Amino acid sequence: MSASLADPARLAEAAAIANQIRDAFADYHARFAAITRRAQGRFERCDWNGAREDAVERIELYDRCIAEASDALQARLGEHARERELWADVHAAYAQAVAPLLDGELYKTFFNTLTRRFFKTRGVDPAMEFVALDIEPTDSITHPVARHSYAVSEDRLVETFMRVLDDYPFAVPYAHRTRCAAGIAVRLQDDLQHWGPHPVRAVELLNTVFYRERRAYLIGRVFGERSFSPCVIALVNDDGALKVDAVLTLRSEVVQLFSYSRSYFHADLGTVGDAVVFLRTLLPGKPIDELYTVLGRAKQGKTERYRTFFRQFAAQPGERLIHAEGERGMVMAVFTLPSYALVFKIIRDRFAYPKDVAREEVEAKYSLVFHHDRVGRLVDAQPFRFLRFPRARFAPELLEELLDTCAGSISQDGEDLVLHLCYVERRLRPLNLYVREQTAEAARAAVIDYGQAIRDLALSNIFPGDLLLKNFGMSRHGRAIFYDYDELCLVTDCRFRPVPAPRNHEEEMESGAWFYAHGNDVFPEQFPRFLGLSPPLLGALMHAHGEIFRVEWWQQVQAGLVSGQRNDVAPYPSQRRLP
Repeated sequence: MSASLADPARLAEAAAIANQIRDAFADYHARFAAITRRAQGRFERCDWNGAREDAVERIELYDRCIAEASDALQARLGEHARERELWADVHAAYAQAVAPLLDGELYKTFFNTLTRRFFKTRGVDPAMEFVALDIEPTDSITHPVARHSYAVSEDRLVETFMRVLDDYPFAVPYAHRTRCAAGIAVRLQDDLQHWGPHPVRAVELLNTVFYRERRAYLIGRVFGERSFSPCVIALVNDDGALKVDAVLTLRSEVVQLFSYSRSYFHADLGTVGDAVVFLRTLLPGKPIDELYTVLGRAKQGKTERYRTFFRQFAAQPGERLIHAEGERGMVMAVFTLPSYALVFKIIRDRFAYPKDVAREEVEAKYSLVFHHDRVGRLVDAQPFRFLRFPRARFAPELLEELLDTCAGSISQDGEDLVLHLCYVERRLRPLNLYVREQTAEAARAAVIDYGQAIRDLALSNIFPGDLLLKNFGMSRHGRAIFYDYDELCLVTDCRFRPVPAPRNHEEEMESGAWFYAHGNDVFPEQFPRFLGLSPPLLGALMHAHGEIFRVEWWQQVQAGLVSGQRNDVAPYPSQRRLP
């Protein structure tokens, strides 16, 4: 029998420490909820700046609470803070303490973060962490999430939705409550008419309202006689009067709402796992890690992403990590596992000309994106530290490149390679490859959406910096998403200029630039020269989004942002809006 098991006092101390960590997570959860609950008031007052400040505060809360819990444990344990035998007992006691909790996996992730910082873990340490690659965190959840349910008679659909709107009270009135209810009813009947003449038989909506940026969402399902569909009702506050802006019933639309390229919802959920179970019925193809993440539980999302990836990695022992498709990056080395839709990005030790950013600047730009409103156009890049891979699982040419160009970000430990910092993203098809592979019609649609992506980013105060198509990817749903952040900056930090006219014949004949450009100078009319698009595709882009090549448009957007204007970038097509 080990000394720890034979010592009741030590076991009691381990249980007390476990309870302290459990209580620290409960404190984090309560503070997270307090910030989240502000969302309704922000929405009612149209306080969009306050909503953005809350989003940043909530993102930063986890690390703040971890630091507080770590300091408290260090003060309690003193010189015993890094005793593995003690922590093994704490691990066992903690597992027992959180076992009955519906969100026990979130508590375990908090524990893992603490022990990784205490022991500076490289890779994973099953003795100090909860790993369990075979766990599906929601499999044991049978508790149904709280919801409103409505039976619908054939001729009372409008009345049903008037009751729905009454069940979600706000301090702001509806401009036309009956008209809003009728609009919902008509949209559902139109969308679901293939179900029959009276398609809607029942509706259920989560009790919790979901908020993000300028909208509130009622999330649920609509049932027909034999089928069901998502039902998302989007509300906007239009100068002190509420209205229903859109009703979404297609999974492809709701997937975009919960996309990995969007900021996190503020939804005051008492427990998270049961909401994830419900959302999976709406979006069965959505990875569970992305559902946790978009609900604001980014650390749990990282845990689930790690589990699912390494489960796949272990299940395919003969499959090697290879270079991701696309042009070789000057700043990042990028690799992937062909059978799993993630990419891993590591900052190189040195950047080839003309890149002149420092490593710290690159990390700062990724942090900016993490905290910013991504408006469906910036991929969520999650930072992972000290990931461990067997050397033998890297393709030889990839291993050679990593050891040669990323040595400062990698260490070798026996037969393993440890990545000190890498960013993990969903894998997208590089846009420059996509337009070559697709039909003329699909390529044209992709290029037009690329132009829309630049517009959306600009309105959210993001200038991509490098607009080359290779820095954008196409999602499965045909959306252009930017993923290369080393030259990204704020629109408000740029100086948008027209190209100066040549002063003489020599300048006019110069093959390169005849004028001096500062680091933050941007010349929009020169964008088309560098895109590498065929004349038909360039023509389609300029016809649809010609303003992005005009300096006046950028200056106008910039002036609005400087004045405090917050632009509305809707997360659904304009044709889905109710009249």
